[in-house]
Amino acid sequence: MKFSENWLRQHVKTTATRDELAATLTAIGLEVEELTPLGEALDGVVVARILSAEKHPQADKLQVCQVDAGLDAPLQIVCGAPNARAGLVAPLATIGTTVGALTIKAAKLRGVDSNGMLCSAKELGIDADASGLLELPDDAPVGTPLADYLGLPDAAIELKLTPNRADCFGVRGIAFDVAAATGCEVEPLQAEPVAAVTDSAMAVELNAGSDAPRFVARVIEGVDPAAKTPVWMAQRLVRSGVRPVSFLVDVTQYLMLELGQPMHAYDRHLLKGPVGVRHARAGEAVTLLNGDEAKLDDGFLVITDADRVVGLAGIMGGNDTKVGEATRNVLLEAAHFAPAAIIGRSRKLGLHTDAAHRFERGVDPELPRIAIECATRLILDIAGGKPGPVQEAVLAQHLPQPQPVMLRRARLARVLGTQVADAEVARILSALGLAVQAVADGWQVTPPARRFDLAIEEDLIEEIARIHGYDAIPATLPGGSTRLIAPSESRSSEHDLRRQLVARDYLEAINFAFVDADLLKTWQLDAGGVALANPLSAELGVMRTRLLPGLTAALARNVARQQPRVRLFELGRTFAASEDAPQETRRVAAVACGKATAEQWGVAERALDFHDLKGDLDSLAALSGAALEYRASTQPFAHPGRSADVYRIDEAGEGVCIGWIGQLHPRLQQALGLDVDVYGFELALDALLARPLPRAKALSKYPSVRRDLAFVVPEAVTWAAMKATAETAAGPILRELRLFDRYAGKGIESGFKSLAIGLILQDESRTLEDRDVDAVVAAVVAALDKEHSAAIRR
Repeated sequence: MKFSENWLRQHVKTTATRDELAATLTAIGLEVEELTPLGEALDGVVVARILSAEKHPQADKLQVCQVDAGLDAPLQIVCGAPNARAGLVAPLATIGTTVGALTIKAAKLRGVDSNGMLCSAKELGIDADASGLLELPDDAPVGTPLADYLGLPDAAIELKLTPNRADCFGVRGIAFDVAAATGCEVEPLQAEPVAAVTDSAMAVELNAGSDAPRFVARVIEGVDPAAKTPVWMAQRLVRSGVRPVSFLVDVTQYLMLELGQPMHAYDRHLLKGPVGVRHARAGEAVTLLNGDEAKLDDGFLVITDADRVVGLAGIMGGNDTKVGEATRNVLLEAAHFAPAAIIGRSRKLGLHTDAAHRFERGVDPELPRIAIECATRLILDIAGGKPGPVQEAVLAQHLPQPQPVMLRRARLARVLGTQVADAEVARILSALGLAVQAVADGWQVTPPARRFDLAIEEDLIEEIARIHGYDAIPATLPGGSTRLIAPSESRSSEHDLRRQLVARDYLEAINFAFVDADLLKTWQLDAGGVALANPLSAELGVMRTRLLPGLTAALARNVARQQPRVRLFELGRTFAASEDAPQETRRVAAVACGKATAEQWGVAERALDFHDLKGDLDSLAALSGAALEYRASTQPFAHPGRSADVYRIDEAGEGVCIGWIGQLHPRLQQALGLDVDVYGFELALDALLARPLPRAKALSKYPSVRRDLAFVVPEAVTWAAMKATAETAAGPILRELRLFDRYAGKGIESGFKSLAIGLILQDESRTLEDRDVDAVVAAVVAALDKEHSAAIRR
């Protein structure tokens, strides 16, 4: 919210200096993001009129001007501004005046006397425009000090507002906070009803239920189409970051900035009536004021004229009924729209408007009629006209009704840690515009309609704290005993998991929980996505369904910045739509690319591969003692030959899929703009960290026996399948099964491979004999031959 300092001081007569005012605003939660002084030290700068402008005899780009500055005789000024011309009214810095770092003196420019300087807005510190002289209205009084004429000095203040302070999107809303913080009072608003002098009116219809419960309109006939926006109004708009357009449009903009109520003006001649508001129908379209054609669906609210769409409610008016230079009869409109009916609609069309920004956060439902009366008064005073009666349609049952909130004295003291005097509490709440009634143990407080953010006792306590001053609240350490919580034995620690990944040369990343919907579609992971009703931007419109897309995007940004070896991991939540609330799942993911090891002289360089990532994942599984099994994956984003679904095997030998590991599909890598192979894994965090309760077990005092076997099996047979078969066949004396060699090539038939395994056998009660070992070996050989056509390699 950007506004003029002088404008704010018109609503609240505070004696605080500019710096004190800025510090106060920030201290009470209305952070001053930027403060720009305007028109400082303009003594000696006056309003002047150029009487004539002749070409300089010695310079093509200079003109010799005769200027009327309200003195006995015209002044001769040499000027190089491209817009200098006879009849122009512009600021003149007289001799002796200091403009910026320049002191104006009588001088000769290319042999011609010059007795002052005609100025641009930038030279005077009023605006950033340096393209030419600051053009003033033709009726500006010549000889008047410019500071008096433009209401200077002033300052443009820009606040960084939190979303809950929608009431401060108007200067008057800010004034209440300033008054409470500085001990002043807000000046009464001049909004007396203007009596109708004609019967001209237009019927109003409400057909959108609770989405649009109030709509106020008024016809004003005979407005002077040549009326110009007065200087004081235009300057306040400019200092608030709004460029004046035309008088009728400027009035609506001015009142939106002053009161916080968006308004719109229609050319009455272009309307048939009745006007109203309803939900759009699928396929409808409207051409907006900016010239764009908006394609609508039933999620939009529209303003209608005899059922014809003439504007987007709460967002932007339509081009077909806009006021213009010939408009003499105008229809003013101010309405209240529910925030839920406006949220996200403008962004859906790629728009961002001041009206939508306010309606999305909530506008005082009592403001529409006040705004209409204020606009009527301004138009009549400046452009004349004859007002008709105010037409108001209201669905009172759908209007937000402020509810009383109980503030307990004891609760206030407990939360703040200090006592605030009863009189001070009542003063603060009353100054903020709240209705306060003292009761036995505190106060019953009813917030005004504009304060949507005040709903519970803690909201009122926050109001007391920020206005009373956070620096007035003592800092105390919490008391009481500290309760120690023992870590669970049935679950490994997330801290240990993070530490393990860091030890494996990964860096932790933290990404947004919302991503671009198109990114999820590229990954084919958009099923079950939860769309945000009010996203920060179009690129962050959907809650993530997996961690990998966002983590891979972070990897891609690093690769694009000349980082050839990237290893990132993230612990976070993913979201999936369900019948009730979205389901949240805690997950862990990692991505890597580049070389397997950092550059060094001790180990030869080689590219990262699947088994490197598998080793990293196995090290995480070891934290909880999880037994993992890897099965070929068919995920759409996965490389078909270098990826696997990860299963955790329970004590009964059953497997549950807990995630995925492998290389991204080459087509996906190309779509993401990656020219390196990317490997990664993602698993359900709770399933990975769960561990059985540890049980003490005696170690066998008898020696173990090892037998090594080499089998020739078809290439399609997986080690995981062979391992499961061998473990079942070996029985309880099998302590460990190791795969220590894989060979394919000379001596092995095409389509087959050789796998060498080591059986480590041990009994807890005796030393194994040769016949015991031979029986286990025979059982394993027979089982592998039967199940997998595995033959002993000769």
